[in-house]
Amino acid sequence: MSDKPAAPNELFPVIYGELRRVAQRYLNRERRNHTLQPTALVHEAWLRLQNDRGSEWQGRTHGLALGAQAMRRLLVDHGRHQKRDKRGGGVQPVALDELLKAATVGAVPIEDLIELESALTRLEAIDPRAAQVVSLRFFSGMSNPEVAEHMGLSVRTVEAEWAHARAWLKRELAGQPHTPAQ
Repeated sequence: MSDKPAAPNELFPVIYGELRRVAQRYLNRERRNHTLQPTALVHEAWLRLQNDRGSEWQGRTHGLALGAQAMRRLLVDHGRHQKRDKRGGGVQPVALDELLKAATVGAVPIEDLIELESALTRLEAIDPRAAQVVSLRFFSGMSNPEVAEHMGLSVRTVEAEWAHARAWLKRELAGQPHTPAQ
């Protein structure tokens, strides 16, 4: 399929299977007794996108990115709702490398995902492009070439942004201060 602008209603059936795989990957990272199912997550994300976004997507990768982002936000909101009564002190720093590895092989505690989401929001405030690369790589499961295609960048630029964002997030999640930008 070409990656030209399309109405969401035309594109959604084409990317539905890919969105279900992304949803399944997200839910595989969650606890085993999670109340959401992949189909429900995709449909809820679709409803949220219908309410939040305009009438045209830029193509397949854009639709995948929007869908994955909507699913991520749904899961984070769901996790916050589940944990709202259990907040408090004693929160341990999140190690980014451990989180990335855990996300590829199994469940990631919701507290860690919430901490990553918070750090990603702070990164987005100072470097939106790096935050978008992290979101597409980590949460959408896109490869560097897919991220490059979606963002209209070279693969080398995406790799550099990924390295920069990982270093920034490692410092942030470890609670280390940042040095001013060069």
